[in-house]
Parts: sequence; C-alpha cells; structure tokens
Amino acid sequence: MIALPPETSRVAARARVVDALAARGIETAALDARILVEEALGITATDLALRGDAPIGPEGAERVAAFLARRIAGEPVARIIGAWEFWGLPFALSPETLVPRPDTETLVETALGLGLRPDGAHRVADLGTGSGCILVALLTEWPRARGLGLDRSLGALRTARANARRNGVGDRAAFAAGDWAAALAGPFDLVVANPPYIASAVVDELSGEVRDHDPRLALDGGPDGLDAYRTILAQVPPLLAPGGHLLVEIGYDQEAALCGLAEANGLSPRVRRDLAGHPRVVAMAPSRES
Repeated sequence: MIALPPETSRVAARARVVDALAARGIETAALDARILVEEALGITATDLALRGDAPIGPEGAERVAAFLARRIAGEPVARIIGAWEFWGLPFALSPETLVPRPDTETLVETALGLGLRPDGAHRVADLGTGSGCILVALLTEWPRARGLGLDRSLGALRTARANARRNGVGDRAAFAAGDWAAALAGPFDLVVANPPYIASAVVDELSGEVRDHDPRLALDGGPDGLDAYRTILAQVPPLLAPGGHLLVEIGYDQEAALCGLAEANGLSPRVRRDLAGHPRVVAMAPSRES
C-alpha cells in the first residue's frame, strides 16, 4: 500500500494516485484517480477544484491508500465505490449486479424511439433487472408508466428496489424473483432484457476486471451464448399487448443468430447499433403486427 502523509493536499493526493495508476498501465488513470479521491474524501469535483490545497487528514490518507491498493489489484472503480452512473442517474451496486455500461443506454434509446407516448401509462417488464438501471431509466422518462423487474437473485432485487426509490420511481416499480418471464402474466407494452450472452468457454478469457468481479450468472449465456434468448423469445410473445415490443441487448457477433431466433418465434426483428457501430439491440414485435 502506498503511504500518503496526512498533510498531503487533495490535489497532491490525486496526482500521486494518477502516477501510481499510470505506472501500472491503467489507461484511465486520470479519471479513476479523480473518482477515487473524491469518494475516499467524501468531496465533490467542485470541492476538489476550489479547495484543492486542503490536507486530506489521517482518515482521508488511509482511505485514499486503501482505494488505490484495490484499484492496482485490478478491482474496477465502480466496485470500489459501490455505485455507478447510467442514463445520468446514480445506481448503487452489489456483488449480484453488473456494472451498468454505456452501451446498454442504446437499449433505453431504442425503447424511447418506438413511438410510445411520453405521457402514456405503459406497462414495462425488465427481465434480469440486476441493478434496475434499464427499468428505472425508462420510468424516469415515462412519468405515468409502471414497471416490473424480475431477477433470480434476491440480492439484485434488493439493490434494484433501493435504486428505484433513490431515483424517485419506487412507487411505480415492483420487483419479484423469477426465471425470466416464466411466472409473468401480461399484457405488457414493452419487455426489455439484457441477459447473459457470453459463451461459457469465453467467460474465463474476459479481462480480470469483468471475470473476477462481475457475477458469472449475469455473464454466462451457455455453450453458444444464446441460452437466455431462446427462453425469453419463447416466453414473451404471448405476453405482449397489441403493438407491444420485446427489446434485448446482444453481443457484437450475435445479430444473425438473434434475428433467426426472432423469426422462428413469430417476431419481426430490427437491429439498433451502438455508438461504436456494433449491433447492440434487437427490437422485436409480433410479425402479424409489423
């Protein structure tokens, strides 16, 4: 552990953390250092800018050093601070939840582009809700919508429920334990899912930050990465209201497979790409309504 004297200033502590992370080849050293120092000291970016010469003190020095040691050991920043931002909203994390990724915002954008009225009383189901980030983001955009988040993990459900309350939609969001859509009764205007889609053999080849810190249950999609999709696409069509849609996030190389599965289950697929140009979301509706 790198020792920091209590008299070290806030800006000097950040500089020390930047140098330590950069020396270990961490490309996001500057951003990571700012987040970790602010969290360790309980300050904001404004505090750091306006009172950067304030000493970090004994407790601050201990917390900064501890956070730095965890980051050097390969733990992601989001896991260290126990929270992350998605759709401009704060989300607490737990060991049972994935860290929300910017790519997943493509799913929210796709849902908002379906043509559903912003003030409509839409019924939304989020399968494998995790931290609840997708469902909560949608409910903040649709103030009259109500949603149900399902997950097999009770720990994830507790986290999602707390996140819904934290972001002001707790009175319109319910959470329940379930295996995808098996226990659901529709109709729903929208069903969304970001299921595990990494092939089992590939999970162990992922970066240590993902492999060692994200829940395997939320990563492992079976031998070909498609197990969850087969279940979801078989279960959801009867649950959709007239004009309803199913949206799923996919891996960069799964476009053809998902479109094939959609058509085999009577669904007409459309693919939305993320900012990097990769296929990211498949939007599906019953073929007879397309």
